[in-house]
Amino acid sequence: MKNSIKVERAKKDLTQEQLAEIVGVTRQTINAIEKNKYLPSTLLALKMSALFGVTVNELFILEEGD
Repeated sequence: MKNSIKVERAKKDLTQEQLAEIVGVTRQTINAIEKNKYLPSTLLALKMSALFGVTVNELFILEEGD
C-alpha cells in the first residue's frame, strides 16, 4: 500500500515529530508509515485524513497485490 503522508505533511509544513504529537503516536511510527513498513490502525488513518483534509482513500492507495 502506498501513501501520501509525506506529501501531505509537507503541505502543512509539519515535521514527523509534530505530526506524531498531533495524532498521538511516536515519530518512529510516522516514519515507518511513510516508508510503508507499518500499516496504521483505522483510527490513526482517520485522524490523519481529517487533519490533512483528504479521504483515507486519497491518503492510502491500494496497489495491485495488496
